[in-house]
Amino acid sequence: MAVAEDLATRPTLHMTRVFDAPRALVWMAWTRPEMTVQWMGPVEWPAVSVEQDLRVGGAWRICLRSPETGQDLWQGGVYREIVEHERLVFTFKWDESHEDGPPADTLVTVVFSDTDDGKTHMDFTHAGLKSQRSLEGHRHGWTSTTDRLEAWLAANRD
Repeated sequence: MAVAEDLATRPTLHMTRVFDAPRALVWMAWTRPEMTVQWMGPVEWPAVSVEQDLRVGGAWRICLRSPETGQDLWQGGVYREIVEHERLVFTFKWDESHEDGPPADTLVTVVFSDTDDGKTHMDFTHAGLKSQRSLEGHRHGWTSTTDRLEAWLAANRD
């Protein structure tokens, strides 16, 4: 498949993170729009709208908004694989040109597992990024986003 080959030749972001929260709560944070909207997006572009049709072939859309300028950035994609509490795979694409030119189809894979001490390990991959500049932009965005997720989980753990 040409798309898969194209994804494999472009930059990939890989991150791991351990959250001090049970896997069921981390899963819900990723898959329930009313929760996702509370932490998704980097601190300077928090989500203001999240729509999720959580099924294989279902679409998702998120609007990030700059608190400084009010500018919106829309992104969306389609769920390709869903294994409850274990794995999410979805396409990701900006609606409009962003960072370094026209939007590109990319692929996000998020894998959740338990640690021995009751925490949740997240293995995150965002494949098929357009360029090194895009990779660095997404590294900042996803790092800030997962920082916000960690804070949200701490506040909602009980």
